[in-house]
Amino acid sequence: MHIIEIKDLLYMFIPICIVWYFYYSWTKNYKEIGLATFRMILQLLIIGYLLVYIFDNKSAIIGFFVLLFMITVSSFIALRNIKKRDFKTYVKFFISILIGGSFNLILPLYFVLNLHPLYQPKFIIPLAGMVFANAMNALSLTAERFEREIGENEYEKARAISLKASLIPQINAFLAVGLVSLPGMMTGQILSGVDPIIAVRYQIMVMAMVLGSAGMSSITYLYLNK
Repeated sequence: MHIIEIKDLLYMFIPICIVWYFYYSWTKNYKEIGLATFRMILQLLIIGYLLVYIFDNKSAIIGFFVLLFMITVSSFIALRNIKKRDFKTYVKFFISILIGGSFNLILPLYFVLNLHPLYQPKFIIPLAGMVFANAMNALSLTAERFEREIGENEYEKARAISLKASLIPQINAFLAVGLVSLPGMMTGQILSGVDPIIAVRYQIMVMAMVLGSAGMSSITYLYLNK
């Protein structure tokens, strides 16, 4: 696999700087993209070293706490764009991501990949990251839209509008895959030498996980707000 040198990686900060300039010029917020970029780099460096330890250490207990941490943090981040951020709302977010994410994580691990033993960090941790991150994003869109719509419409209509809005990115991805885009996991596998047909099978599994976790988390949240 081709190794990316650090000096070459620096070129990718050029488009970030361009976006930052216009973001600052138009919104007058100079901190958000800079802070987000710094956190992205720091968090990825930390998780890179942490994953080396987790992959070498086969303790399922450590894996359980890693997954719990993912759900806890993703639930907190999902609260960012809504006005009501009390503990009760956080619990609803936590339950929604837990249900939607866990179901769509266990299903492929146990039935599709047929892992024995079930806990294998190199499979579980990356897939859990995809599942919980997509559940978080969908839930954030659902909650923000529902908070707006419930003040103007009846529950059923607000629920329908919110669910539809939350799944726009996933449905667009389904429609565009193979025609407009080659998704990240499939591209990574192909670049690492995996047969494209095998990479396609993995990508189908991942995209089903993404839509399933996003939709089930949003549906759970909307039912909890009935």
